[in-house]
Amino acid sequence: MTGALEGIKVLDLTRVLAGPHCTMILADLGADVIKVEAPGGSDETRSWGPPFQNGVSAYYLCANRNKRSITVNLKSEEGREIIRTLAKEADVLIHNFKAGSMEKWLLDYESLISKNPRLVYCSITGFGETGPYRHFPGYDYIIQGMSGLMSITGSEESGPLKIGVAMVDILTGLYSAIAIEAALLERERSGLGQKIDMSLMDTAVSSLANVASNYLISGTVPRRLGNDHPNIVPYSKFSAADGEIIIAVGNNRQFAALCEVLGMSKLAVDERFHTNEARVQNKLELTRIIEKQLQLKPVNEWTELFLQHNIPCGPIATLDQVFDHPQVTARDMVVQVEHPEAGTVNLVGSPMKLSRTKTRIERHPPIPGEHTTEILLQAGYTEEDVAHLKETKII
Repeated sequence: MTGALEGIKVLDLTRVLAGPHCTMILADLGADVIKVEAPGGSDETRSWGPPFQNGVSAYYLCANRNKRSITVNLKSEEGREIIRTLAKEADVLIHNFKAGSMEKWLLDYESLISKNPRLVYCSITGFGETGPYRHFPGYDYIIQGMSGLMSITGSEESGPLKIGVAMVDILTGLYSAIAIEAALLERERSGLGQKIDMSLMDTAVSSLANVASNYLISGTVPRRLGNDHPNIVPYSKFSAADGEIIIAVGNNRQFAALCEVLGMSKLAVDERFHTNEARVQNKLELTRIIEKQLQLKPVNEWTELFLQHNIPCGPIATLDQVFDHPQVTARDMVVQVEHPEAGTVNLVGSPMKLSRTKTRIERHPPIPGEHTTEILLQAGYTEEDVAHLKETKII
């Protein structure tokens, strides 16, 4: 069995999360991903911790499996020539250096396609390669603030809050993988690669989805709603007898079922609540009524009752509960990988479930330069060449 991207070679000059997450997706799908770092390892996440397992950062482990590693000193011309050599045979090159760096090194798209016109070249930067902010650094947290995401996250009491994971980086990685795969498909028709200009800021603005659309249509600047939904009620977090439960009612049928399970069937035909528009207008009153009834039973009992009647709901789980959940276990969302330094490590499994070309984890997140000699020999370098490059600290 081969992966869906078997035979695709990716030259990965990214670090931290957005780029490595993108290339891990491609690697999980079968691509041969070559992770490029400076000698000794230059991906900052290698030192981001605790926690560490036998000195290996948990952060680094989360986004770098299924890759091979080569270390190259890009500050040297010999090192940059190695990248040009590898790029001649690559299908994809991806980097997240600040705008202008690759041009300075003659590793930019125009320089590389002269020798490999089929190359798909993806750049990931904070603000993109055009516009007045193109030279500014951009990190997930900053972009969450600048893009408007934090202005709608949290409550009026809490003030603006960032999302609890670097979601802009994750989404940029996903969008980048989609764009790369689309360019590879188009290449089958044209025979040509192309450049992809990805921006964390663009991704974050795009992720505003219906909230952005609400503003663009109405002109009303949204306020922070906490756990409430701007367009649907009841669609929020509620307090039960022993904890909190999320109820996400998306239509009138579900609302009628909710009212019946709660023992308040008349609410479904009450003119204050019989349509979603009415429920949005009378949200505070409806929330008070529902929460008073929810106090009669614990979360688990309500969850079981609601699911029996196809009412979307769920508890707010902690991570120990998540990874003990039978559904998470059944879907192979935790996998074990042997690492030469860290030992046996637990990693989050791939969410991509393909029927024929299944995702596989065949390589541990690599240690710096673990495959340098192997990669260079495959690229046509001799043993003597490799020895010279090591001696001169190019690799």
